Amino acid sequence: MPDDPFSNYSMPGKSRRFRQKRGHATKTVAAVVGLVVLGMAIYQNCRIDVGTGEMAILTVKTGLDITNGDEVAPSLDYKGSQAVFLMEGRYFMNPFDKGPRFFNPYDWDWDVIPQTTIPEGKLGVLISLVGEDPGYGEFLGAVDKSAANAGNQIGTPIRKGIIPDVLIPGRYAINPNLFRLEIGEPVTIEAGYRGVVTNLAGRLPAQPNELLVEPGERGVQRQTLQEGTQQINPYVTRISKVDCRSQRFNLADKKDMGFPSKDGFWVSLDGRIQFRVNPEKAAEVYVIYNEDENGDAIDEEIIRKIIMPNARSFCRLAGSSKLGKDFIEGETRMEFETSFQTAMIEACEPLGIEIQEALITRINPPEQIAEPIQQRENARLEEQKYQSQITQQEAEKELAVDKAEAKQKSALVVVEQEIVKLVTEAMREQEVAKTKANEKLAVATLKLEAAKDEAEAIIARGKATADVIGYENKADAAGWKRAVEAFNGNGDEYAQFVLYQKLAAAYRRIMVNTADSPIMRMFESVTEDADRGLLKSPQTDSLPVPSTGRNPSSTIVK
Repeated sequence: MPDDPFSNYSMPGKSRRFRQKRGHATKTVAAVVGLVVLGMAIYQNCRIDVGTGEMAILTVKTGLDITNGDEVAPSLDYKGSQAVFLMEGRYFMNPFDKGPRFFNPYDWDWDVIPQTTIPEGKLGVLISLVGEDPGYGEFLGAVDKSAANAGNQIGTPIRKGIIPDVLIPGRYAINPNLFRLEIGEPVTIEAGYRGVVTNLAGRLPAQPNELLVEPGERGVQRQTLQEGTQQINPYVTRISKVDCRSQRFNLADKKDMGFPSKDGFWVSLDGRIQFRVNPEKAAEVYVIYNEDENGDAIDEEIIRKIIMPNARSFCRLAGSSKLGKDFIEGETRMEFETSFQTAMIEACEPLGIEIQEALITRINPPEQIAEPIQQRENARLEEQKYQSQITQQEAEKELAVDKAEAKQKSALVVVEQEIVKLVTEAMREQEVAKTKANEKLAVATLKLEAAKDEAEAIIARGKATADVIGYENKADAAGWKRAVEAFNGNGDEYAQFVLYQKLAAAYRRIMVNTADSPIMRMFESVTEDADRGLLKSPQTDSLPVPSTGRNPSSTIVK
């Protein structure tokens, strides 16, 4: 029987090797677990998560000590709160050049805070808390924007104080260890106002005794701002709004408008003055007349310091040179009111105040002389009214005459226009008739020429016909002459022969059956002679017969 395959195996040796293998596995598992735990610890404790709209303020725990004058660490090599910060994102390692490489809790501490948001319609003013101290009399801070890290729109402060530039509405990453932010309101200059600019910081004026300074100098600027919204740092520039709209007040509101007349009577009056501040001189007027207790309002100062003194001065100078009764009469009052407005304009415009209206609305004369003078004045006014009525009636009369003349002229113009129209129409008709007459004349001329031609043709034809008739008559006459010569020159016989010859044929046909009747015997002798040829012409075998239808016997008789 073979030996047991495990018979040569020593039990103590096997146990030792098993324990060794188990120990290596345990160490491996422990190492893996340790690495996992370490990784989780690093992930949990060395991770900086900066969410949207947040920032992380860093503090270095190890490194060089800062001096007593430093509010923050000058760099990452020093312990304390740092100027640099982290924007949105997840960080395990230091993104900056210096300082500990990993964000471990031993070297680093951090605080994730929300970024600063400036609401719409507001502005932000930054105050630098670190940096150099400003000089004597200075309070403005400064920043170095070139030294700003990624995402830092503000920059690194280099001098303590108020930063001149303002922040408009939006979101900003502001390190609270470096800056303090104050939310303010923009300055709105309404329509009709001007903004007087006072620089609270800047270089001292070159002319310290001048009311207004040049641009960039400390003091009130000559140039004012138009209406609109201005993003102004209230610690650097002060804007005072001056009302340049028209304003009105009554002189009687001050209860002391009056003057003594030349004859010693007291005359009180009331008036209305409308004025405004000249926009081009708003800064000068504000500096001269504004008082701190009234804020930006200078209306009361203008009335109290400019308008009322000039109004009283004119009234007392001009009014004291006239008698009390003069202020009841209309002409004097009108002259006084006109002079009042002129004097107020001349006195106030050089001071930057435009007088738009200055009226004396009421003058109260002395009561002792008011009634009789008023009656006289009423009578004078009544007389003027009648004179005005007479003048008006005369004017109406002249107007009526002018209207009648104008009407007559209008009628004459109409008639003349009608005459011109008729004359024009007649001339036109005359031209038409003349044209037609000329046409008819031309036609008549042509007809006349044609008639002349036709008459000449008729004459020619008649002459030709007459010549033909003459030639025929001559031929007939020659034939008759020869026929008469056949009867020995006896025309009566020839005529009788012709008559009998024409009648014989007719009677023969009529009385063909009565040849033996007595009437036929009358022609026997003629017939017999004809048969014998007694009537024949010695030249021809037959007697000539005229070609015309005229009676030969009558011709011969003639």
